[in-house]
Amino acid sequence: MSVKRVFSAALATETNTFSPIRVDLRAFEASLLARPGEHPDTPTLCSAVIPVGREFCKQKGWELVEGTAAWADPAGLVSRPAFEGLRDEILDQLKEAMPVDGAVIGIHGAMVADGYDDPEGDFLTRVRNIIGSDIPLIVTLDPHSHLTAKRAAAADALIAFKEFPHTDFVDRAEDAWTIADAAIEGRAAPQVSVFDCKMIDVFPTSRQPMRGFVDALFDLERTDQKVLSTSVIHGFMAGDVPEMGTKIVVVSDGASDYGQSIAQELGEKLFEMRGQVRSPEVSVSEAFDRALSVKDGPAVIADMWDNPGGGTAGDATVILAEAISRNLQGIAFGSIWDPVAVQLCHAGGEGAEMELRFGAKSAPGCGDPIDARVKVIRNIANAEQKFGDSFVPIGDASLINVNGIEVILNSTRAQCFDTSLFEIFDIDPKARHILIVKSTNHFQASFSQVSDTILYCSAGSPYPNNPATTLYRHAPRDIWPIVERTSPHDETPA
Repeated sequence: MSVKRVFSAALATETNTFSPIRVDLRAFEASLLARPGEHPDTPTLCSAVIPVGREFCKQKGWELVEGTAAWADPAGLVSRPAFEGLRDEILDQLKEAMPVDGAVIGIHGAMVADGYDDPEGDFLTRVRNIIGSDIPLIVTLDPHSHLTAKRAAAADALIAFKEFPHTDFVDRAEDAWTIADAAIEGRAAPQVSVFDCKMIDVFPTSRQPMRGFVDALFDLERTDQKVLSTSVIHGFMAGDVPEMGTKIVVVSDGASDYGQSIAQELGEKLFEMRGQVRSPEVSVSEAFDRALSVKDGPAVIADMWDNPGGGTAGDATVILAEAISRNLQGIAFGSIWDPVAVQLCHAGGEGAEMELRFGAKSAPGCGDPIDARVKVIRNIANAEQKFGDSFVPIGDASLINVNGIEVILNSTRAQCFDTSLFEIFDIDPKARHILIVKSTNHFQASFSQVSDTILYCSAGSPYPNNPATTLYRHAPRDIWPIVERTSPHDETPA
């Protein structure tokens, strides 16, 4: 019996089409651009299929053919040369690897490029055309994505992370390889069924009711032998594309009609939860009032809409300016993206006291730049924070003291994933009264270990977080809350 050969690669970023920050090849190089054999052993979100595949194929005695893994931190449109160049690089690697018995590909699912509303659909279709119709194509993706008809037609299985925060990206990569194994060896015939929920919302699984909904998905996969995988595609409301929205995916074992009925049942249940799933949001003033009332342990304030993980710059100063105006102490702020300020702090050196302007350079709605005399406490070259078992670069970074407030400045955009963002600067999170982070929910798993008080703060307008008022040009106009619906099946919603 010949040794099975499986190709694996990743091409991913999340595109906020409202963001002014464009993505070129340098953005991939700053985050993750690993050519064949160069991917680190630590798995990273959308590229986890490669290191997980290494171990899986080793145990099976299969040959893993690695392609390029490319990931850029979320931002605005991807340039056409960057997308087409990376796409064609991977496709050429696949052509050279042929024949293969299967392909396991990691994408994000919310990429938009110049000239392409659905670049990942284009990419997967080209992969399908190379491997042929009979070879299993298994795809992992982020739930904050757009599930297009082109992608569903190209893939035998689409598997999204179930958790938000995405603490399960390794588990889902393992699911992908398990399904690939069954398909390649003929024990299963995966088929994709999709239900359009006709809505868009934010679905944190760290709280009810989404916690219970996702737990029910796990139960369904364990108890129903016809169901290989279930996913909620949350959608990505900052992506102005024709197929934006929340969808349910069921991967069945050769039972597409059954899978469709399950997807519809789940989608109707999810639709009934609309407007009830999003974390409660507070104003800047209320966030500080409540945080200051906490007596035991730090309070955490999330600057949830200036989230670089959603494509914003991460340089908004609205919350910091409020803290300065109140003359507050005992606060650590992580972080503000300002490569120029970081460069000046590194040039000044640790211990330097200097006049510095930083933050609020990227776009309207982010506040005003901070002008202050600061002290440089710590400079780190090529700094990293943890996210699960992986490491996320934040570039050269500096810790400064501004009127008694500790502020981390970073040169590579990244949201706050983990308390290690503070710990690498010798800040003990438990020893501060208030921790301020830029993240919508990925921080929650780590920071809930040090704080019982987490406040989600809506500050400024760096991110289009209300679909009912966002000025979309391409997104569907028939989804809740853009229009009022009583059912996913309404043909003429009010």
